[in-house]
Amino acid sequence: MIGGLALYRFYFQIHPGSIKGPQVIEFLRHLQRHVPGKLSVVWDGAPIHRSRLVQDYVASTAGRIVVERLPAYAPELNPVEYMWGNLKTHQIGNLIATQAWDLSLQATAALRRMRRRRSIIAACYKQSTLWPE
Repeated sequence: MIGGLALYRFYFQIHPGSIKGPQVIEFLRHLQRHVPGKLSVVWDGAPIHRSRLVQDYVASTAGRIVVERLPAYAPELNPVEYMWGNLKTHQIGNLIATQAWDLSLQATAALRRMRRRRSIIAACYKQSTLWPE
């Protein structure tokens, strides 16, 4: 899964396997289609975010995408981490899925429900000590 929070909006994509540079670029393109104007991306220092492929793509946007990095080893500053925590703990925590497609289907449905509840998104920002109340 890959996701991002905007003010009262949550965007996500689910991919089979691990997220790598091409999936990050696909997600950034997805965000550019849905978020008008400049896009400020705040993310951690994960290797996929630092990859040459992703860096080249961001540079090719001529300033439309601006990247800010969170400090190393500080997931508590990232509001998206709280979204994932809510998903895993409260939304699908008791789910028993025997097939990958079923897990994907249930996670997608849960994320769509969460996306409609602005209070969940606001709580993710509030939990993050990086963002002011």
